[in-house]
Amino acid sequence: MVKRIFVQKKEGFNVEAKEILNDIRENLKLTNLEDLKILNRYDVENISEEIFEKAKNTIFSEPQVDICYEEEFKINPREKVFGVEFLPGQFDQRANSLSECLQLVAGGEKPVAKSAKIYVLCGDLNDEEVEKIKKYLINPVDSRECTLEKYDTLEMKIAVPEDVKIVEGFIDMKNENIKEFYEKYGFAMDIEDLKFCQKYFRDEEKRDPSMTEMKMIDTYWSDHCRHTTFFTKFEVIDIKWDLLEKIFEDYKKSREYVYENKKAKDICLMDIATIAVKELKKKGLLKDLDESEEINACSIKANIEVDGKEEEYLIMFKNETHNHPTEIEPFGGAATCLGGAIRDPLSGRVYVYQAMRVTGSGDPRTKIEDTILNKLPQRKITTEAARGYSSYGNQIGLATRWSI
Repeated sequence: MVKRIFVQKKEGFNVEAKEILNDIRENLKLTNLEDLKILNRYDVENISEEIFEKAKNTIFSEPQVDICYEEEFKINPREKVFGVEFLPGQFDQRANSLSECLQLVAGGEKPVAKSAKIYVLCGDLNDEEVEKIKKYLINPVDSRECTLEKYDTLEMKIAVPEDVKIVEGFIDMKNENIKEFYEKYGFAMDIEDLKFCQKYFRDEEKRDPSMTEMKMIDTYWSDHCRHTTFFTKFEVIDIKWDLLEKIFEDYKKSREYVYENKKAKDICLMDIATIAVKELKKKGLLKDLDESEEINACSIKANIEVDGKEEEYLIMFKNETHNHPTEIEPFGGAATCLGGAIRDPLSGRVYVYQAMRVTGSGDPRTKIEDTILNKLPQRKITTEAARGYSSYGNQIGLATRWSI
């Protein structure tokens, strides 16, 4: 039997609801939205009545700051309600933490849990305005509107996957067919990338690829893994600021020195970012650099005084990008950016003590109506990325704050 509970912050503690209310009134210009409430909805299965009662004011909520409603809560005729949940397969941290806490209390098997965020809108809003709010609050990349009905069970029904499809005729596709294929599956690659893959499978493998192969290539080709943005070749460069012009000229001189007698890299953001260190290395000025087969974080050797004695240490510096993930899913993109930057030094048994994230979004003051088609508003990218970064850092024990 599925048990349901709603948890709402008491007046004075409902900071999140007040922030979103002001955000919608200011940025969506919906001044007829008079009030907004947020309730966290929890559904649990495989839990006894005794444990459920015990957990109501210890795990689900804190009586000092929360109001609990079992099974349902009342709404008045002027209120409109909708709920948001993660897409299937997206990690639901709130539900996972709930399951773990309930298991600790009950012992035995881990209960099944599901969470959703319920928004209650109060005011004279028409259907078009409600849809506008939903579109602003729900990022379809990671979330969806959920049903308000009670679940019969929380057990996921997983369909047996079909046999892996072969992309029949891929190696013989003409330009117009490749374009249709690209548009149908929404690849991270562009059409020229697909043509490159086509050439490889035609000339090297001499066969059509499977859909699994195409999806795998697409994942590794995306900005998330391959840093496509940073490796994009600059063909036309127009600089209108004298200082930047001078810096760029210094960069070109460094390139001439670094790539002397060998093939030069494309002029791109990645080369601009790394050329100075390449020059220092060629000049033999990086004597403390520690090099290994896999260079996943910059490591330098240092003698550190510990209890009056010098000991050999490695100091690591790690950069992570996550441009594309942060653009389409700001909270998760920024969070995993920090996670990647921390994970790699940790794998080298390094103590991580400091991190910084630079989110290069556009002006967060840009009007919502000026947002590019199929893009998130700049304000959402900026604020959600800041929250995602802070969330990840605090969860792993590194005090992290965010500001704009």
